[in-house]
Amino acid sequence: MKPFKFKEFTIDQDQCAMKVGTDGVLLGAWTPLDTNPASILDIGAGTGLISLQLAQRSTAEIIDAIELDDGAYEQCVANFEASPWADRLFCYHAGFDEFVDEMDEKYDLIVSNPPFYAEDVPSGDQSRDKARQSSSLPFGELVEGVSKFLIKNGIFTVIIPFNEEANFIDLAKDSGLFPNRITRVKGNPQTDFKRSLMEFTFHLCEPKTDTLVIEEGRHQYTKEYIELTKAFYLKM
Repeated sequence: MKPFKFKEFTIDQDQCAMKVGTDGVLLGAWTPLDTNPASILDIGAGTGLISLQLAQRSTAEIIDAIELDDGAYEQCVANFEASPWADRLFCYHAGFDEFVDEMDEKYDLIVSNPPFYAEDVPSGDQSRDKARQSSSLPFGELVEGVSKFLIKNGIFTVIIPFNEEANFIDLAKDSGLFPNRITRVKGNPQTDFKRSLMEFTFHLCEPKTDTLVIEEGRHQYTKEYIELTKAFYLKM
């Protein structure tokens, strides 16, 4: 498995069940940084991609990541250490439930590209199945933990399947979190919505909603997608 080269960093991913994918790149590029967060938490970091994107885009002094899987954790640490921002990045080898029990930190910004394949369809690769299935980090457990670690005026961003959007909003509301902005993503103009990028805060408001189309045709990327991701992809 070849490393994935971005403009300012490289991701080794041979030990990771979940490889670099569009979801992670989208979340790392879309997450707002206009509040200049000093501390960021990435829940379920995988290769460390989103943390590295946020390190590239921000001046945050603390970027903490959590990763449970042994291979992914080791790879995440190695990717952090090889990056230009090694002194700002740290990965905890833990499940989110352990982290919630043991830590009292507060963060200005929390991000997560959580596992979300609820149906139990084995692929034959145990690590990949675990990384993909929401049973390893249920959405309710995720938002409850986020509400503990987020500062009062903090922001939480997440990418989930579009068909889980209403359910996720309900679960977040139970933990006092409300959608502020939602971008619904589709692969091309003819397909259905596939993902929802969502920004939550503790403040109830009418969320701003918009849409993002990735391609007009095969490998013909839309202006909006290029604009969002050009700081990262080599060929954008």
